Amino acid sequence: MSDDTFRSVEIERTSVGNYVARNVRGGSMSMGTGEDASFTPVELLLAAIGGCTAIDVDHITSRRAEPTRFSVDVTGDKVRDEAGGNRMQNLRVEFTVTFPAGPDGDKAREALPRSLQQSHDRLCTVSRTVELGTPVSIVGAGDAPGPARAT
Repeated sequence: MSDDTFRSVEIERTSVGNYVARNVRGGSMSMGTGEDASFTPVELLLAAIGGCTAIDVDHITSRRAEPTRFSVDVTGDKVRDEAGGNRMQNLRVEFTVTFPAGPDGDKAREALPRSLQQSHDRLCTVSRTVELGTPVSIVGAGDAPGPARAT
């Protein structure tokens, strides 16, 4: 992979069920099991789907007018499937966006449906990856055989 395409985060355990995710730019976010205010991994998945689309839509529409309201609700159902595995279904990203009255607001309102479709069909890496499905490899590092290693 080239530097242009490679993405990564590092996750460090801080205590049982609590972790900090860090990106290469120095940003960090707590994550956990949902027993405190930290985001759970499923909530982060929902946030990633909504956030990716929100960025696309915002960049396209705000060129025309600054929104007076811009919010995104992302929902889904966590289920156990027939194979006994956990997964999400019924994922829904709902935008509530308003623009000021006037010609610029009219242009932004007109661009909104197209920007939502463009994000879904080709721009949002996160939702496209989820929809298309991408294999995930879970591997152990170092000398230990198998999917994980104890140190």
